[in-house]
Amino acid sequence: MGKSELILEELISKRLCPGANIDAIDHKIWTLFGETWAVLCSDMSGFTIRTERFGIIHFLTLIYEMRRIAKPLILEHSGLLLKAEADNLLVLFRDLNQALLYARDIHKTIAKYNETKNVDYQLAVSIGIGYGRILKIGDTDCYGNEVNRAFKLGEDIAQPHETLLTPSAYELASNLPNFSFRKIISHNRFLPEYYVLEE
Repeated sequence: MGKSELILEELISKRLCPGANIDAIDHKIWTLFGETWAVLCSDMSGFTIRTERFGIIHFLTLIYEMRRIAKPLILEHSGLLLKAEADNLLVLFRDLNQALLYARDIHKTIAKYNETKNVDYQLAVSIGIGYGRILKIGDTDCYGNEVNRAFKLGEDIAQPHETLLTPSAYELASNLPNFSFRKIISHNRFLPEYYVLEE
């Protein structure tokens, strides 16, 4: 456990004590760990179907390939790969423009990669992007509403080869040149609206 995690654990322990000044502790946590980032969550499509059909080793091979393709593109766009768990990537960008360019590039790169592969070895990712103030705990984890929303979009809502933005991300992205978006009204109470990045 790193120093940041130990400090957070100590503050959370104090927060749980009877009579604790929760507002003061929360302020200290946000002061220490609060940062503004673009949060990108990507998820690979077809996990259950392919694992059932070909076995877990086949899908692990595809995960390895996806990471091999993604890592240099993340670095190229000044992203920080915070987590790679199973078929998910959690990437932070200081610059929302770079997060959008990365999303566009990874979809294009994967499409080109797929041209030489039969359908069982093709890759597809779905992406969710949020933007705002989050708690970044060292270089191991982050928490916050925009993290949760990016995961929801990337894992549950986005289709293969699709990038979706939270309203907070769209609010900033709508002022950027060279991107266009489509608004979606949903029945999801957690995300009643979100935005599709048009390719």
